[in-house]
Amino acid sequence: MILVMDIGNTTVKTAVFEGRELIKSWRISTNTSYTSDEYGLVMTNMFRQAGLSVEAIGGIMISSVVPSINFTIQHMCHDYFALDPHFVGPGLKTGINILYENPKELGADRICNAVAAYAQYGSPCIFIDFGTATSFGALSGNGNFLGGCILTGVRLAREAVVTGTSKLPHFELNLPEKVINRTTITNLQAGLLYGYVGQVSYLVERMKQEMGEKHVTVVATGGFASAIARQSDAIEHVDNLLTLKGVRMIYEKNYQ
Repeated sequence: MILVMDIGNTTVKTAVFEGRELIKSWRISTNTSYTSDEYGLVMTNMFRQAGLSVEAIGGIMISSVVPSINFTIQHMCHDYFALDPHFVGPGLKTGINILYENPKELGADRICNAVAAYAQYGSPCIFIDFGTATSFGALSGNGNFLGGCILTGVRLAREAVVTGTSKLPHFELNLPEKVINRTTITNLQAGLLYGYVGQVSYLVERMKQEMGEKHVTVVATGGFASAIARQSDAIEHVDNLLTLKGVRMIYEKNYQ
């Protein structure tokens, strides 16, 4: 079995795979103040609750966009799993051609998403990751990673409108039934969330035009993928494990 991790700015997503079979997955908060022991205790407790043994893990692969936490996680893996983890980064085999001007700038999570989207949904393909920031990526018909765009994530957008104004209140990210509403809270909810659906639909359509392909598969992942997909005809598939699957695939291409 292998352990894969996707370290994001808000959450650390983890999963155990036996070959291609998912055994168990978890989500924990990203906490840069945690020590390696604190992360180790969280991880071993999750394994225990799932009836899994840390000794059964034969390899660890990590995608991270939070460099400040990598050293801590590396020590946790060494101390609690007796393994040195591998990190997604330059020089690894991915099976796709990255056409970024400087591939080193490309986030590890976007590389993993591209690998998994190509393997599972084919190409041409657009993949969207609704994380702390929302990132879009495009794969050409022959599997080249063309690039994409990045915009503010839903939660960051909410915090910006609340903290940047004097009187607007904090609000839950619930979708009202209508766009025209009669309370400040529902006005904020509708404007942010339906506006976000509109952004996604426009960006997907514009990307398709620029790609010049007849049919482009669109897959979404991340915390708000399901909620946005329910309102947007632009998204065909939701795969909440897309990034972790990509981490697993990169491990297999390089270390098995």
